[in-house]
Amino acid sequence: MLNCVASLQEALFSLHPAGFTRKDSTLKTQLVCLIMVVPESQGELYHPPPDLQRDAHVPDFSSYVGMYKKSLENPEAFWKEVADEFFWKKPATGPMLQYNFDVTKGNIFVKCMEGAKTNMCYNVLDRHVREGNLGEKVAYYWEGNSPEHHTTITYGQMLSSVCRCANVLKRMGVRKGDRVSIYLPMIPELVYTMLACARIGAVHSVVFAGFSSDSLCERIMDAQSSVLVTADGVYRGDKLINLKQISDEALEKSREKGSSSISKCLVIKHQALRMKTGASCNKLQTPWDSERDEWWDEAMSDSSEDCEPEWLDAEDPLFILYTSGSTGKPKGVVHTVAGYLLYTFLTFKCVFDYHHDDVYWCTADIGWITGHSYITYGPLANGATSVLFEGIPVHPHVGRFWEIIEKYKVTKFYTAPTAIRLLMKYGQEPLQKYDLSSLRILGTVGEPINPEAWLWYYKTVGQSRCPVVDTFWQTETGGHVLTPLPAATPLKPGSATFPFFGVEPTILNEHGEEVEGEAEGYLVFRKPWPGIMRTVYENHERFENTYFKKFPGFYVTGDGARRDKDGYFWITGRIDDMLNVSGHLLSTAEVEAALTLHSAVSEAAVVSRPHQVKGECLYCFVTLKDSWEFDKKTVAELKTLVREKIGPIATPDFIQNAPALPKTRSGKIMRRILRQIARNEKDLGDLSTLADPKVVEVLFSQRSKAAA
Repeated sequence: MLNCVASLQEALFSLHPAGFTRKDSTLKTQLVCLIMVVPESQGELYHPPPDLQRDAHVPDFSSYVGMYKKSLENPEAFWKEVADEFFWKKPATGPMLQYNFDVTKGNIFVKCMEGAKTNMCYNVLDRHVREGNLGEKVAYYWEGNSPEHHTTITYGQMLSSVCRCANVLKRMGVRKGDRVSIYLPMIPELVYTMLACARIGAVHSVVFAGFSSDSLCERIMDAQSSVLVTADGVYRGDKLINLKQISDEALEKSREKGSSSISKCLVIKHQALRMKTGASCNKLQTPWDSERDEWWDEAMSDSSEDCEPEWLDAEDPLFILYTSGSTGKPKGVVHTVAGYLLYTFLTFKCVFDYHHDDVYWCTADIGWITGHSYITYGPLANGATSVLFEGIPVHPHVGRFWEIIEKYKVTKFYTAPTAIRLLMKYGQEPLQKYDLSSLRILGTVGEPINPEAWLWYYKTVGQSRCPVVDTFWQTETGGHVLTPLPAATPLKPGSATFPFFGVEPTILNEHGEEVEGEAEGYLVFRKPWPGIMRTVYENHERFENTYFKKFPGFYVTGDGARRDKDGYFWITGRIDDMLNVSGHLLSTAEVEAALTLHSAVSEAAVVSRPHQVKGECLYCFVTLKDSWEFDKKTVAELKTLVREKIGPIATPDFIQNAPALPKTRSGKIMRRILRQIARNEKDLGDLSTLADPKVVEVLFSQRSKAAA
């Protein structure tokens, strides 16, 4: 062991001289500490199983250190090896990575493989079918909301459907650089449409099919999309949702605002083909505009299966994905072709230790970045077989997840802590009905996982033999940035552990100073990796102000982190005015704006409160206008308003009457105090900056009347 530590320490200290010195307690020494952490017998560490290490892509910790060292010391060679896996119509003429992270030195930019030309769709489909003989391999097992609805799609079938869809979009006038909005449930046509856009150089903008018409309208308007692809409807559990009606409402609202960019709407007969049978059948009324709307099946029926890919520059945009912003207006995060391809390919391969006989299942929705990177592009780039799941964890029974794992012999399973906590409530009995012996690796995503849920997941679902990869990343990062590698990293329940290749994290204090050793503060990154976002769509100034202005020279995640004595990273939650509800990032400003639309509300403030299943829930303080009474009717109207303006995921759990809000003398709301009131924490610390400290007493007295 001593020889291992000494040789590892020398390897770490040989990293590029600009990065670290022997006196540092930064990343080098953190990695050295990992070899000398408290042994498993004391309950802190869970080591990789030997059988997983035998054929792993990163088989042990020293291999990780060597690869990580190379990714920082010689990124040109490191990422070129990854790029060599793919087809390039034209090779790169510039360096693998060029960037500026310092706003004081000019505009922020990141470029990967400048001068190269390729096509994402070609690399995730044609390359496998035409060059890799994977045409008959299963790309997706689609599992519907009801267990009786399912189908199997091969790579060859995918390529055919994508080309036909691409030709339909071209017939509708879509060209390179045009934006296409996609408002679909988790069905194969969603993936076909994304890849069809990528094939012809259009930029897709997927909108989560649980969002309201207001949210959809806002995203269509910002992207100025020319085509919308949606479906008639979808069942989510027992609830039927009329997606076409919501879509039409969004388009009408955009017209009212003088921004009607959609010329065509392509509609999939999803629910019409899969209607429930019997007395419970709820037939959809699908609104229709004969000049604008076309049925998918009719449009595809005479569309050619041949469509030459558009060869794109490495830095051409691939997609826009909107994420909540602290100002209340969603940010259109832009990802580009080459860097995103390299990064999602490598993170998927290494973090899930993907092999060609694996069956992989990520339970996320493609409306979020997890579905883009780890249901669509990452798995397909690796030629993987995945499960595409439309339903929810508890429908039609609480064992649905475990039933699907047994049915398809899933080996790699990736889900959210919210789902784990939900299923924990039902105990071990539902799992014992199913054979989960195929599982080899478990993963979590969306929010930090609490140790209790981690241990249940590891011991009960994984039967104490499957490593849990607790991944930290963001819409903006494109892929995993802090994550264990399943055969290499000793695990601590609740810790995101260490950085992925090419990622150089550090922790800053409020003054922008790097803090060493055990520390807590702002999580930032010193340099880019290929998959990081390039800009906010049509608003580069907002991109720079949001992520780079606070601490020049660093990308600021907006999250806090703690580094323990062994160098492990632990995510402590959002530092800015954002909430993480069931893994979905929401802006407090966005929810507050919705609440203040009610004629009774003069002011509103929203904070988070811990929730046993969701992780965090929304706790809202509302100040009503004179003559209005805080009653159940008003509370119900406020909840409905938020649902309509944002979507069901934003529905407040608590709304409290606030005759006044705690403010500084300059008028700033002190959300720190509101968070403590929501949690019933009465040790509030320094209140000297409050304009009226008595407000706090009133709010505590009103707390018990908060409407749930």
